[in-house]
Amino acid sequence: MAPECDFNNFFATGSCEGQKVVDGETMPLVLEPADPAKNDVVSLAAALREDKEWFDGLITKHSAVLLRGFDVGNAVSFNDVVEAFEWADIRYVGPAPRTHVHKRVWTANEGPLSDFIYFHHEMVLMKEFPKKVVLFCEVPPPEGGETPFVPSFKVTEKMVEEFPAEVEEIEKRGLKYTFCAPGRNNSTSMRGRGWEDAFATADKQLAQIRARALGMEIEWLEDGGAKTILGPRPLTRVFEGRKERRMWFNTIVGMHGKEQSSATMEDGTELPLKFVKRCEEIIEEESIQFKWQKGDVAFFDNWALLHGRRPSLPPRKVLVATCK
Repeated sequence: MAPECDFNNFFATGSCEGQKVVDGETMPLVLEPADPAKNDVVSLAAALREDKEWFDGLITKHSAVLLRGFDVGNAVSFNDVVEAFEWADIRYVGPAPRTHVHKRVWTANEGPLSDFIYFHHEMVLMKEFPKKVVLFCEVPPPEGGETPFVPSFKVTEKMVEEFPAEVEEIEKRGLKYTFCAPGRNNSTSMRGRGWEDAFATADKQLAQIRARALGMEIEWLEDGGAKTILGPRPLTRVFEGRKERRMWFNTIVGMHGKEQSSATMEDGTELPLKFVKRCEEIIEEESIQFKWQKGDVAFFDNWALLHGRRPSLPPRKVLVATCK
């Protein structure tokens, strides 16, 4: 991997409000055009294409990299930036209502902007999940609407320190989740994606086959909806190239005790409420966020970061691409 200074002729290191240093790493690392006259998308994509391994290494090292000050204006130019890396695409599977925009680009969660979207690793419960989540701000909100993120290993460190016995027990037993999805999409809910859209079919038999391929079972509900059952799933995971850090790779806070979902130990034993509540507090304590600016492109290491969405005033338009 080329040393970071190799790109000083195109990128300059910047800063942003909310930036933190975690375990010696700046999060997010902010890169701006060294020459403001060369902030066009063609030049940016060419620079990224020229040394994509270098940039990929920055994402792994810092977990979050923010490109700011470049003329990325719409879904087409955002797609050009994403495709410069030649990363394989991965189709989103999950409860969030989303709309395809252009090639590899989709809307982010279309649920009401007044709702807080809980912290999560993208597609954490699936057999296959993205390595990278790339976000683009086309319309920054007038207030709120940040996409906060959390270094996952920090959550594990604190939970192990405060609940060593509970972590060990849950790790041994594994986790089980359930989630109830409507038949058709419901854009009034941040978890309103219907099973027909999620599995790309209205055929229940085919949906069952596709669900099993993703590592889940389905129970059909009388109202036309579907109850998905996923398990066993791990509490934490260690990924190659991330300093042997133990990531808090679960979604117990987001699914435990909710109207549409549940999270228990794999054998059905309830999770201690104190454990879940303290986990939620720790995640918030460790969170990092910046204010979106028009044209921002943020690269998140999905293996290393949880992310969410703060409530905001409209309008807000953030697009996303998920990559292997």
